[in-house]
Amino acid sequence: MTTRSPLLPELALVPHPWENDPMAGYRRQLYRDDAVVLRVQKLGESDRIITLLTRGHGRLRAVARGVRRTTSKFGARLEPFGHVDLQLAGDPKGNQGSSLHTISQVEGIDLYGKRFLGDYPRYTAASAVCETAERLTPVEREPSLRLFQLTLGALRALAGGEHAATLVLDAYLLRGMALAGWAPALAGCAVCGTPGRHRAFSVPAGGAVCLDCRPPGAAHPAPATIDLMAALTSGDWRVADAAANGVRRECSGLVAAHLQWHLERALRSLPLVDRGVSAAGAVGTPAGGVGPAAAGVDRE
Repeated sequence: MTTRSPLLPELALVPHPWENDPMAGYRRQLYRDDAVVLRVQKLGESDRIITLLTRGHGRLRAVARGVRRTTSKFGARLEPFGHVDLQLAGDPKGNQGSSLHTISQVEGIDLYGKRFLGDYPRYTAASAVCETAERLTPVEREPSLRLFQLTLGALRALAGGEHAATLVLDAYLLRGMALAGWAPALAGCAVCGTPGRHRAFSVPAGGAVCLDCRPPGAAHPAPATIDLMAALTSGDWRVADAAANGVRRECSGLVAAHLQWHLERALRSLPLVDRGVSAAGAVGTPAGGVGPAAAGVDRE
């Protein structure tokens, strides 16, 4: 469990009194929350828009003023993949007109991005985690505590390096789909419900399918691939870590296809993920290194 700074309030999130913000044109509330930084975008000459997945208020976007200046005290704390404690100004319930909050204070809890520099597999896997978290929260300011915990846990696991980055990513994607109600059927036929270890897999049908329900074009993965998907879903890392490279790659293909079928749009970061890594901590940086888009940073 991450130790939080004794100087920072805990999750009670006691709101401060209302105050006037003449820049916004309406009354805003000061409140605290901790969050994962999903993405950053340039705004004007010196500001950034930070996309956050918060513990208590779901996904929201906030303006960090002056963070691109060299004199900024907390610009480095608002980089992708970081776990931060924030004071924000805005309406946490979304009843006021503006969708953008303002960040007034920030403290780093765990800035995981620094640990991914120079490690292409973990860097791009973290990018895919954050992009998926954003896509799984289409409505701003809708609390999603379990997704927040899952996202933070995935980044922590990637930073720890105990398991291969691709396994951590696929475990995150499978569990994220389960939270969204899209979990693939693995222990029974997705169509008729017949229990068993079925050999065919159909993304449109919803997962593993029996021979009687198998639609045209269904995949026929190795039994070990279905076992790996089940292990990643349940957290059986003994089975997951022992999986062969070919099984891992086949599993990743099915997981990505299942996710993108339900999202109805491809994730930009998934094609960048290194799927050829056989052990945690291995580095396979291609020529050109990690692009800013993969890091969740908009350089345009």
